[in-house]
Amino acid sequence: MAYPMVVTLLATALTVPAAHPAPAAPGGPGRDQQYLPADKAGLLTSADPRSKVWVTLARGGGSAEIFYPDLGTPSARALQFVVAPPSGPAVRATDPRTEMTSAGSLGYRQTYAGQGWQLTTDYTVDTKQAVVLVKVRLTGEGHRLYTIFDPALGNSRGGDSGRTDRDALIATDGPVSSALAASPAFTATSSGYAGVSDGLTDLLADGRMDWRYPQAAAGSLVQTAETPSTATLALGFGGSPSAARAGTRSVLARGFDTALRAYETGWSKYLRSLNRPPEVADERLWKASAMILAASEDKTHRGAYIAAPAAPWAFGRDDPSGPYHLVWSRDLYQIATGLIAAGDRAGASRALEYLFLTQQKDDGSFPQNSRLDGTPVWEGLQLDEVALPIVLAHQLGRTDGPIWNGVKKAADFLVGYPDAPSSPQDRWENQSGYSPATIAASIAGLVCAAAIARANGDEESASLYEKTADRWRANVKKWTVTSTGPYSGKPYFLRLTKDGQPDSGTTYDIGDSGPSGVDQRRVVDPGFLELVRLGVLPARDPVFADSLDVIDEQLGVPVRGGLYWYRASFDGYGEKADGSQWDYPLPADSRITRGRLWPLLNGERGEYELAAGEKREARRQLWLMERAAGPSLVLPEQVWDFEPPYRPAGTPTTSATPLTWTHAQYLRLAANLAAGRILEQPGVVKDRYDVALTTMPTHPQASSVTASTSSATAATSPG
Repeated sequence: MAYPMVVTLLATALTVPAAHPAPAAPGGPGRDQQYLPADKAGLLTSADPRSKVWVTLARGGGSAEIFYPDLGTPSARALQFVVAPPSGPAVRATDPRTEMTSAGSLGYRQTYAGQGWQLTTDYTVDTKQAVVLVKVRLTGEGHRLYTIFDPALGNSRGGDSGRTDRDALIATDGPVSSALAASPAFTATSSGYAGVSDGLTDLLADGRMDWRYPQAAAGSLVQTAETPSTATLALGFGGSPSAARAGTRSVLARGFDTALRAYETGWSKYLRSLNRPPEVADERLWKASAMILAASEDKTHRGAYIAAPAAPWAFGRDDPSGPYHLVWSRDLYQIATGLIAAGDRAGASRALEYLFLTQQKDDGSFPQNSRLDGTPVWEGLQLDEVALPIVLAHQLGRTDGPIWNGVKKAADFLVGYPDAPSSPQDRWENQSGYSPATIAASIAGLVCAAAIARANGDEESASLYEKTADRWRANVKKWTVTSTGPYSGKPYFLRLTKDGQPDSGTTYDIGDSGPSGVDQRRVVDPGFLELVRLGVLPARDPVFADSLDVIDEQLGVPVRGGLYWYRASFDGYGEKADGSQWDYPLPADSRITRGRLWPLLNGERGEYELAAGEKREARRQLWLMERAAGPSLVLPEQVWDFEPPYRPAGTPTTSATPLTWTHAQYLRLAANLAAGRILEQPGVVKDRYDVALTTMPTHPQASSVTASTSSATAATSPG
């Protein structure tokens, strides 16, 4: 290969007597590289909270982000592999088949096939220490295997220094260190700078590891190791180089198989503590979903479950990492209801206690999102994020003092917020106004708060909460259902209204590169189904069927045997129109980006169908959710609505995968189908408004619900 002059000189320097120190890598600090695409193929961590390391697997091959010492802190960007032929340039090992190796644990195998070679990599995690293990097996005469490690220690990609310590590669950035070693040992090692003096650049040129730098100062570090064709790799993390090295050494001494047995035993024990998978569900996906939710809980800040272990699109450039590694109270509610559906009430209780004892703000509201320790990050306010923790408290039957104190603060905030139930942000976070989904959560939250208030002897607060909820319920359709919209001659729900006047032509800008000045009557989403799920309005109200006709026409896309849906009209929260990654800025009206199809909406639709008495259709929605999972059984935020290069429609986009909300929704719909009713629906809400949900026809010819409770009762009577 053609070497830069500095490398030629350094190579010459290597021929001097050994008394001279070997040269450090040139070219620092190297090139910054964003995190790998967010469509992960797997997630590993020990079921034992003592092992504080999490591993994501890249769909393109190898591991992507590795988190240590908590789930908000990526400490590695990638651990990948390169295969060199007997002669000529090396090639990356890419596009493997990733599959779970056991239905009883989060264990994975990646299988790669190249010209004249095959590579398999099995992954596990030590149960007591922060050590990742990979068993590698390369076949192919004359081919050589290289391991490429790209650290990002302490949630920073640009400050890692590295060196060779005997048979291990050590990296350090402040208080975090890593140690990479193998058994049998590596035969050559090097630490260099990304895109300049790293081993990957070296190997892709001519297939030989010519650069063997023993150390590299702080920068965008990449470490390379020539690896035996059959070996066990151990990547350990610690608070110092010696701690990381000690963990790696001890785990290698025990061996991969010993670590794997302990790992599988831990997850099997967890699964045995859960409910039996419902017959209606795919057993392997159900178990995977339960384990992925459990794996998404931090082990230092218990109860803090993150949205996803991924950083999609431009968020992958964030350094430190971006919003999906944070805790969102709405997502945490969804996760907790999924945990309850699976039988993990202890995990759901930890989530509830985190919400009210760690994350809640002094004024009773909840931050738009927070770090694992509860520190607010984004400054938006979403009223559903204030209300849903109250609903969760009621579902778990928690009326004890600390929880009641938090519930009262949240409920008082809702009734005292000047513009309520209009919210500064809806559940999709980029619009303000009167949102059916937000109003549903707020009504349910206040009715649940009233029940908890009475359990604590506070009748005055209970009465205030119920009166407010009743008033909002009486007006929800007045605020959000249009009779003059362009999509139907019948009334239908809007995504939201800016002014509570759904028949007016009030306009607003969509955001996320979407159009500006759009008539609010042209913007719909299926969030109104929350009014049914939470027991606020009956499924038989004709406005739901009429609104779903609009949703199916405007947002539905037939893919893989059924409809999937966009989350809202004109949505731009996704890749570019051609399927490629987006970056800032996103000018209004540019339509640079397109939101794709959300499988979790199939789960919400399934719950509505179950409420409407259409169990067969509800089961179909569960099946469509299952189709969105690949061989490695991870469920995405979004799936493709068309076929970009190499990716069929209906398969995960480069959105956040696995998305905990989607897995929680799957578990919840499966449990609801098995029970024949919506289990997470608050009984006090249903009873107050007399919404008999499970016996109602889909298309009744009955008047819609009116303001009074007596009218609501009449509207749900047979005939």
